[in-house]
Amino acid sequence: MMCQSEARRGPELRAAKWLHFPQLALRRRLGQLSCMSRPALKLRSWPLTVLYYLLPFGALRPLSRVGWRPVSRVALYKSVPTRLLSRAWGRLNQVELPHWLRRPVYSLYIWTFGVNMKEAAVEDLHHYRNLSEFFRRKLKPQARPVCGLHSVISPSDGRILNFGQVKNCEVEQVKGVTYSLESFLGPRTCTEDLPFSPGDAGEGSKSVLGAHCLYHCVIYLAPGDYHCFHSPTDWTVSHRRHFPGSLMSVNPGMARWIKELFCHNERVVLTGDWKHGFFSLTAVGATNVGSIRIYFDRDLHTNSPRHSKGSYNDFSFVTHTNREGVPMRKGEHLGEFNLGSTIVLIFEAPKDFNFQLKTGQKIRFGEALGSL
Repeated sequence: MMCQSEARRGPELRAAKWLHFPQLALRRRLGQLSCMSRPALKLRSWPLTVLYYLLPFGALRPLSRVGWRPVSRVALYKSVPTRLLSRAWGRLNQVELPHWLRRPVYSLYIWTFGVNMKEAAVEDLHHYRNLSEFFRRKLKPQARPVCGLHSVISPSDGRILNFGQVKNCEVEQVKGVTYSLESFLGPRTCTEDLPFSPGDAGEGSKSVLGAHCLYHCVIYLAPGDYHCFHSPTDWTVSHRRHFPGSLMSVNPGMARWIKELFCHNERVVLTGDWKHGFFSLTAVGATNVGSIRIYFDRDLHTNSPRHSKGSYNDFSFVTHTNREGVPMRKGEHLGEFNLGSTIVLIFEAPKDFNFQLKTGQKIRFGEALGSL
């Protein structure tokens, strides 16, 4: 009886093995077997994932029956070599354009991004030898009057993504998407003036600052905006921390899509003090923003080819000969981007500090952010 039952099941077993064999072979081809290394798995899965999201009607979805799963859109975007692309774009921007080509190229950019050249110190398009010079164009002195009535002004042109009080050591990237102060500014070991501690709970900043609170403001610079940034108040810069990182886009849509986007991207954190305590300005890099320049910091080099993930570089402006740091006056030139990016202000102020802003509003350098 046993022999007869096994004889009956023989064809079924052979059919099952025949069906199972191509699935194993296909899974090996797709790189989904656990014996493969993770880099090799990603390398094989990435092209299919691109097709999965591009082809209509889910043409590759039958592959899920053999165990293949597409990489998420966020992971796929993070795998794009944005640093390499940004360096290539930076090299392209340095290429001097022929005199006859400058006007049509710059006119197309002006039309695409709505640049107001009447505010530029030099309106003649033939004056700019390359795209980099055009991006970093200076403004006429009277184009951006600095508001003297308010204690904090906008350091740049841009759009207000978010602002308000820091609670529980969490900062809002955009509405509903937060990141921690420690992951953004880095650990407290080297910057002892940071007004927070990783172990804080409850109200967070209030427990540390006492009568004062911690505030934040996020400004997004679009490609058509003025790309220089200035000092938002009278303060003293004592420390710089540089985080080499990704160069993903920081437009509002991407900021809503990727959690802790600002913590992943390359950024330069300037910290110091103003009349009410702690003050910091962070310049966050983005795609095609291979260069973040701080005018008084010649040792800063951004978007280098090699860096360790999660690493950062500290530099102190306080020395034996200069025990206070670098004094900055409100409205003074501080630095510049190539193309658009983001500036994040985090500062200490009394509880009666009021922002005079609306989320999503356009703002220009010199206009008031808030005051007491």
